[in-house]
Amino acid sequence: MSLLGIGCIGLGRMGSIFTRHLSGRVPGAKLVAVADSAPGLAERTAAELGVPRWFEDYRELLAVPDVDAVVIATPASTHADVIAATAAAGRPIFCEKPLALTLLECDRAIQAVERAGVPCQIGFMRRFDAGYARAKRLIDEGRIGDPVTFKAVGRDPMMPRLDYARPEVSGGLIVDMATHDFDMARWLMGSQVTRVFTEGGTLVFDDLNSVGDFDNAIINLKFASGALGNVEVSRNAVYGYDIRTEVLGSQGAVMIGTLRQTPVLLLTREGGQHDVVTYIMERFGDAYLAEIRQFVDVVRGMPATGPTIYDGRSATEIALAATRSYRGGWPLTLPLEGGASI
Repeated sequence: MSLLGIGCIGLGRMGSIFTRHLSGRVPGAKLVAVADSAPGLAERTAAELGVPRWFEDYRELLAVPDVDAVVIATPASTHADVIAATAAAGRPIFCEKPLALTLLECDRAIQAVERAGVPCQIGFMRRFDAGYARAKRLIDEGRIGDPVTFKAVGRDPMMPRLDYARPEVSGGLIVDMATHDFDMARWLMGSQVTRVFTEGGTLVFDDLNSVGDFDNAIINLKFASGALGNVEVSRNAVYGYDIRTEVLGSQGAVMIGTLRQTPVLLLTREGGQHDVVTYIMERFGDAYLAEIRQFVDVVRGMPATGPTIYDGRSATEIALAATRSYRGGWPLTLPLEGGASI
């Protein structure tokens, strides 16, 4: 069987992860072209990884005949345009989260994918993490009874660059960070979110005010099932990368995540000490690889089990509602009206 030719559009932090995975770590696939609008970046990446073609205009990549499928890792503000062009070119799509920054853009991307009839997987890598996947199986097996409450903590160890933190670029704190948690909320609870209420503020990094963003938020959720939820996101976990999730059921609970990088605990006269996860790739490196492998399997004809473009829209809608709730200071009911934006 011939190798599947993959093109990667966008070579920043996430694009660099995907291109390295596609350079020998994904059976049945080969990275054949890369594109990024930043001068010199695509050329350097191609030289480093031995990729035969590179472009600064992603539309030139889409014209390459041996690009069989495309990974999109461009800024979130560009996702809808790149998805539409890729779908029109007839290429299967993997797109990093979030799907887009407005519901109008989400719907435009969905229409393009539906019109072309191509698969589109969204990069919610936590679904491919061994711990989260096991928790999902346990819940579906009824091991904890009916899900009653959902709690998630997502704390990054540092403030992002100000040019990235701008809501018109990344979506801002909630869209950028909590979208993963909102996808987990729907997936693990097996129910849609129907109401959100957000409290938050710029509590540590005052510079974020200059670009219209903030650094901490707590979002309360109500589900269609009647269940309740709570999501905390923060930019200032100086001790490490802190991702934890808990689902309480009528007959038990399941908890996912730990601060520890390894199960080693050091005990001395001075007390106890253990290491911590300091970077997202230390925690979810295997999941990022697994989601790309699953995408390749889908393109080759295997059943699609990963997060769909519709899951991407749902998570974005919750994030937009939560952001608007923070700005307005009141609860919001879902679904949102019209082409909601931040």
